[in-house]
Amino acid sequence: MEKLTAKEEEVLGFFWKQGPLYVREIVDMYDAPKPHFNTISTIVRALEEKGYVGHTQHGKSYRYHALIAEEDMGKKSISSIIGRYFKNSYLKVVSSFVEDGNIPVEDLRRLLDEVEKSHKSKTD
Repeated sequence: MEKLTAKEEEVLGFFWKQGPLYVREIVDMYDAPKPHFNTISTIVRALEEKGYVGHTQHGKSYRYHALIAEEDMGKKSISSIIGRYFKNSYLKVVSSFVEDGNIPVEDLRRLLDEVEKSHKSKTD
C-alpha cells in the first residue's frame, strides 16, 4: 500500500470513527469553511486507488468504507518507521526510548513480564 498524505489520513480517520460514509457526509463533518465536495471526492478516490477504501453503490451514489483497520494501519506505520530510521531493529527503538527517558525502566520491566507471560500462555 502506498503512503498517505496528511489529508488522506484525516479523511480515513472519519471512516474509522463513523463507519461507511458518503462524500457529502464527510464534507459535513468539517468545520467552516468546509472543503469543496470535489476536493473530498478526489481524496476519497485516491484512498480507494491506494487500497485503503472501498465502496458500495447506492443508486447513482457511492458509499465508501475503510478497508484497513486503524490498529492495522498503526502497526504498518510503526513497522515502516522502524525499518526506515532504525534499520529494522526493535532493540534500537526501545533503547532510544529508554535513553531519552521516554520509557522508565520500571515500565520496561513490566512490559517484559507481560511479554513473557503471553509467550508462556501461547506455548502451554
